[in-house]
Amino acid sequence: MQDIAPRVIEILATQALLDPSEIGPEATIESLGLDSLGLVEAIFAIEEAFDIQVPFNPNEPGQGGFDTTSVASIVAAVQGLVAGKAA
Repeated sequence: MQDIAPRVIEILATQALLDPSEIGPEATIESLGLDSLGLVEAIFAIEEAFDIQVPFNPNEPGQGGFDTTSVASIVAAVQGLVAGKAA
């Protein structure tokens, strides 16, 4: 589970055209410069990387229980989905 955070940060960095070292847990999607398309592409990459289904609706980002307010919240949500898949 500890390799989830670096992989999620790497995916977000790729989408935001940033170096992973520039992304901290408190960073927001907006501060990374990701628009809605970039966020959707990052979520697709996260789904593929971890073989999970992310409950995210780009038309209603606040719904679905997948918190995209910060890098830390995305990492926590992915950790929960991965743990749920393993159970």
